[in-house]
Amino acid sequence: MENLIDGRRIAAEIHAETQQRVQRLQEKGIQPGLVFIRVGEDPASRVYVGMKEKKSQELGIASSTVVLDESTTQADLLNLIQRYNQDEAIHGILVQAPLPSHIDETVVFSSVDPSKDVDGFHPINVGKLMLHQSGGFRPCTPAGVHELLIRSKVETQGVEVVILGRGNIVGKPMAAIMLQKSPHANSTVTLCHSRSANVKEHCRRADIIIAAMGVAQFLKADMVKPGATVLDVGVNRIADPSAPRGSRLVGDVDFKGVQPIAGRITPNPGGVGPMTIAMLMQNTVIAAERQIGS
Repeated sequence: MENLIDGRRIAAEIHAETQQRVQRLQEKGIQPGLVFIRVGEDPASRVYVGMKEKKSQELGIASSTVVLDESTTQADLLNLIQRYNQDEAIHGILVQAPLPSHIDETVVFSSVDPSKDVDGFHPINVGKLMLHQSGGFRPCTPAGVHELLIRSKVETQGVEVVILGRGNIVGKPMAAIMLQKSPHANSTVTLCHSRSANVKEHCRRADIIIAAMGVAQFLKADMVKPGATVLDVGVNRIADPSAPRGSRLVGDVDFKGVQPIAGRITPNPGGVGPMTIAMLMQNTVIAAERQIGS
């Protein structure tokens, strides 16, 4: 459809650019290296890490996955991360969330060397994003959403942006990105959450809506201003007796209802999801480039 923002196509463009950067690094004797650490056998984590590792290998990034038992102690996990922090062949470290309940994710993410924190979760990188300082890493999903806006030529300067969700992985960093004093930001941002009043009214005045609440099909047609740009970050499983497994994945946007009203809209799947992996690969190459000062 004409108003679709094709995340798969844009991600493919970024992958092609990343692959060229990998080749240039290899010509200089640098092999970008990325390690994935997964604790336990969460089914979704297995799939996500598998997809990321496959794409990294396609692009020429040396990658490996370390799978630890569910009972692994926090101390053992931190020791492993420290080993990779000191390994010069590794430029990016990704600890896949969620972690088992006995492990403190904040402590773990803070233990990754900020220069190898390609997920952008370390407090130093979060601070650099908030202060609009160079040299950090942006979290992959918000960075991917921003790249969709840029490459789809959606105007952001001076427009009203409503972000649904205040999580540390998407909502808060997304707000920080859109608030920055830069040509592809400079937006007026409202961040709505579970305690916000009049969410519908906030959404109705928005030129751009970024839905990242984790509530299936929350954003309905009557909440969207005609012509608004809508980006759906959500991934939710709902019951569907007609589906082969009795359920299906949907986003935070009621796509069927909103798509005819929106000026631009991401499909789900095929919108934001591919961009998250694209930005992870890009961050890994940036980390390797910084090692040689390029």
